[in-house]
Amino acid sequence: MENRFLIGLLFILSFLGSCQEKKASNTNIQQSTNSLKPNQDINTMLKKQLEYGKPSFDNPYQYSEKDLEVTVTMLSQILTDNGYKPVSNEQFNTKIKQIFNRMIDPKSASNFLYVNFLNQCDRSSNYTPNDAENNGTFIIKNLNFITDLYPIPYIIDYQKSYNEAAQEEDASSKTYKDANGNEVKKYLWKDISNLKEQRKKNIQTLTARNMYLFNDSKAQYKWLILNDQYFMEKLVKTFGYTEDSELLKWVIEKTKFDKNNPSDYGKLFWTKECDGNVRLHANTFKLLQKLYIPNDPSENRFILDHIKDYLEYLGNKETSQNENLTPVERTKIMSNLAYFVEQYKYDPKFDEDNKMMGRLRFFLDDQDVEILKKNNYFGLPKFKEWWDNADYDEYFVTECEYEGSCGSGYQPMNYTEWRKQNPKK
Repeated sequence: MENRFLIGLLFILSFLGSCQEKKASNTNIQQSTNSLKPNQDINTMLKKQLEYGKPSFDNPYQYSEKDLEVTVTMLSQILTDNGYKPVSNEQFNTKIKQIFNRMIDPKSASNFLYVNFLNQCDRSSNYTPNDAENNGTFIIKNLNFITDLYPIPYIIDYQKSYNEAAQEEDASSKTYKDANGNEVKKYLWKDISNLKEQRKKNIQTLTARNMYLFNDSKAQYKWLILNDQYFMEKLVKTFGYTEDSELLKWVIEKTKFDKNNPSDYGKLFWTKECDGNVRLHANTFKLLQKLYIPNDPSENRFILDHIKDYLEYLGNKETSQNENLTPVERTKIMSNLAYFVEQYKYDPKFDEDNKMMGRLRFFLDDQDVEILKKNNYFGLPKFKEWWDNADYDEYFVTECEYEGSCGSGYQPMNYTEWRKQNPKK
């Protein structure tokens, strides 16, 4: 009887403990923001931000480096309070190069680097809080974390921590005059109904991004792919970060060829670097080879079809001219795509014949073929053999898909008939 009592007591204590842990984890973010000590620089900047209200198209307040600068210490403390472990300068610099392809110059006087999600080669700092026309994040040197530019009310409960500034906001006008003298409505921070929830989301996002990228947190990865999908996709599609196979798999399985946005599918395979060179994503091809399996009932069974559609898009020089690829780059990308698919024609485990090398032969002109030869078929081991074997496939797709029409009224010659007329050289 006594043993049963002890077991029951231990169970209750264990249950209460787990509840307290869950409660602590749910409230930790809010507690960390409330524990920050007031700071005069923050107070001064906060009053300016409160004076003009939430950023909008009509808002005349110009955010600057100073707005970011005064929040950096706060953000660093918030990260620490929520479990982020800062890495060394060397580790941080290596990761930033690997993820965003940016070099941190330790001798530079600048404390911040801006990473533009819309144009990775635009290195100019943009201090406008993220919106539809501006999206990016800042690399904070020496403190070793990344963050968006957050207005102060978006990261701390200013009404509790900075009572004087909050009182001034209460007394301020709800309108202001624009450059033309017109009276414009002001959106005061205190009137934002979901400010508390947005603040919590911002801090969760800040914490999750840094713990995933620099602390290798699997738990934060799972949160990000549910709550910060735009950022996670940009890592792969804008910056060409393919080292995390779990992230890459997630992006691949989300991305299908779309004829209305064909370039998006190509971002899985290559990135145009800021020096003008094209970088092929070897990790994408390696992972696709694992994902494409015989008799696969999942959506992955359409992988080769998506690649075929993208190859045909690149093959049309007129429609794909906006890719800004040189003839060599275009030929190299198309050759690697065709080579990847063609392997399955020769693998007995797969009942697959996309005639991809034949399609490549159709789209490449004499100049492109010379590029192939000059570059030794881009070092692809069986490429020339498969290229030579695909002469009939080129005839077939030309007759049936690209220039002709196969059906009841017309059938192309079979391989034996065609080979009699076109003996191998």
